[in-house]
Amino acid sequence: MKIHEYQGKEIFRKYGVPVPKGVAVKTAAEARAAAETLIAETGIPVVVVKSQVHAGGRGKGKVYKGGEVVARGVEVVVKGGPDAAADAASRMLGGNLVTIQTGAEGTTVHTAFVEQGIAIARELYLGMLLDRDSRRVVVMASVEGGMDIEKVAEETPEKILKEYIDPVTGLQGFHARKLGFALGLTKEQVGKFAVLLSGLYKMFVAEDCSLVEVNPLIVTDKGDVMALDAKVNFDDNADFRHKDWEALRDLAEENPTETAAKAAGLSYVALDGNIGCLVNGAGLAMATMDIIAHCGGEPANFLDVGGGATEEAVTRAFELILQSPAVKGIFVNIFGGIMKCDVIAAGVINATRKLGLKVPLVVRLEGTNVELGRKMLAESGLAITPASTMLDGAEKITGLVKAAS
Repeated sequence: MKIHEYQGKEIFRKYGVPVPKGVAVKTAAEARAAAETLIAETGIPVVVVKSQVHAGGRGKGKVYKGGEVVARGVEVVVKGGPDAAADAASRMLGGNLVTIQTGAEGTTVHTAFVEQGIAIARELYLGMLLDRDSRRVVVMASVEGGMDIEKVAEETPEKILKEYIDPVTGLQGFHARKLGFALGLTKEQVGKFAVLLSGLYKMFVAEDCSLVEVNPLIVTDKGDVMALDAKVNFDDNADFRHKDWEALRDLAEENPTETAAKAAGLSYVALDGNIGCLVNGAGLAMATMDIIAHCGGEPANFLDVGGGATEEAVTRAFELILQSPAVKGIFVNIFGGIMKCDVIAAGVINATRKLGLKVPLVVRLEGTNVELGRKMLAESGLAITPASTMLDGAEKITGLVKAAS
């Protein structure tokens, strides 16, 4: 689960991580009022207006309205006071932001963040994530902070420093000092960096984060160390422990089909292809996508209906798949262990009739009650193409989709 920068910074404050003052706004009028307040409170006549979307690369992004670029950089430093802040926000809000992470289609800007201006002496990079190989939280830092950190990681990975944190002992003072001095901080700045890093680590663990990224982490002209950005992702598997997460969700930033699938208890991830996949088991689902690609097709989704899916769940899965107009065919690939093939067959038949399915459908069943399931499909009178193996099914659906296009 992703949240916005301004939400991440509110959580940073909770754990004692220094951040600039800022206000999230939905309108130009709110931006003007926010700028007036910030200038009055800080005495700094400069504010920064930032678009808030669930994507990185905003510093190099462009906002389009009516096909024209109306804002560049989308983190606009405003020196003209409240009116200029309102103008910057009006150009962003309602526009379509395109960055390297959104793809060419971009995403609509619904919220802007007005933040106090800060005099920056240095820009650094700081991040935390779960390293699955070591089974530890890894802290990453680099002197190459800013918009080109992805380029640094690709071309000069040796410039990214890493410290692996033992979950038993947690973050220790020597971790912070080692990184701080390696970043070229002074003794006093290293102390401030250690306080910030300690707060971030406590937050990472307590809030069940999967990623925390500060880019840039800055040293101000007064020598303070501060988080100028906040990218925070939560581990969805821990949502039962965090009822407050629901209030942080921005459904406008989420794929509506993925949201509906989660509500139905299904695991769904939208992809860019045209062959819908309905599979039981995450491993089999991934293998199904691979074999479709191997046969020259493009999967439209990852969809795991689980090991004990009901007839109703299968019908709902079909509905979710068909919400995408890009889907030109569906491949159902089921290995029935706990799940029974006749239940899946009943769900497929019911869904096909209920939805008036008009795209090719290939079904491969194997496992418990497989003969009964195959018999039900064959006697349904519906245009369902049977497959004997996973490869056979992938070849058939790929061929049918290509023939129909």
